Amino acid sequence: MTQPFQPRYAICQELFVGWDWQKQCEFTAECGYKGVEIAPFTMGATATDVSAVQRKEIRKTAEQAGLEIIGLHWLLAKTEGFYLTTNDAEVRQKTTDYFIELTRLCADLGGSLMVLGSPQQRNLLPGVSMEQANQNALDVLSGVIPELEKTGVTLCLEPLARTETDFMITCAQGADMIHRLGSPSVRLHQDVKAMSDEATPIPELIHQFKDLTGHFHANDVNLRGPGMGDVDFAPIFQALADTGYDGWISVEVFDYSPGAETIARESIEYMRKIAANVH
Repeated sequence: MTQPFQPRYAICQELFVGWDWQKQCEFTAECGYKGVEIAPFTMGATATDVSAVQRKEIRKTAEQAGLEIIGLHWLLAKTEGFYLTTNDAEVRQKTTDYFIELTRLCADLGGSLMVLGSPQQRNLLPGVSMEQANQNALDVLSGVIPELEKTGVTLCLEPLARTETDFMITCAQGADMIHRLGSPSVRLHQDVKAMSDEATPIPELIHQFKDLTGHFHANDVNLRGPGMGDVDFAPIFQALADTGYDGWISVEVFDYSPGAETIARESIEYMRKIAANVH
């Protein structure tokens, strides 16, 4: 008898604009989520601005609410001076160094993964070819691998839609970079909104890249939560179940207008209903 599909649900906490951390954690747990994914800019201007004492308190507050901090995303959002694909070697080194600091922050908070999206810090710059951009990104990320391996943190590369970036826009391109980096500490991140931009149906992408996928974001092309738009998650969850995905499914939204409480509650209620019908 096959095991029922029982996903672990998390939510990206930048949704809770203006809420203090304790309230975020308590409400997230109340909704039924077991994990929380942190946007670093909500904790400090930069990773190094979050002190050792603060890191312990952030982690303790989450644990007291019954939550696991699963990791970080929006890694370079609201920062300056960092860029993944630039020809400027000094900026690339600064970016590598900052990713190392983020890795340490992630580990200190008890997290095990980081999602690298950050389209505004990876778009092709004038005069930089795609081949150069790929090599520059490899240069930046290869320098982070020793710290990833030391801390046990996994860096998940996130392909994004063409409306957001012109660099790494398909799962296949993300997989190519992962293979070139050659470390088990670098894996693929799959995001429903982003994958909706690909010609290949989402369930097929899940099957095709099942051996590389380390994390999954649930959302809709309308920028709201799962079940709040036109995306049918039934075949998506079926594909995750069929491929044996046992990682987190984390809700990430960009349109907060329905309100944080509504988004958080309706998203997990919908996902639970879909998961219950997976066979």
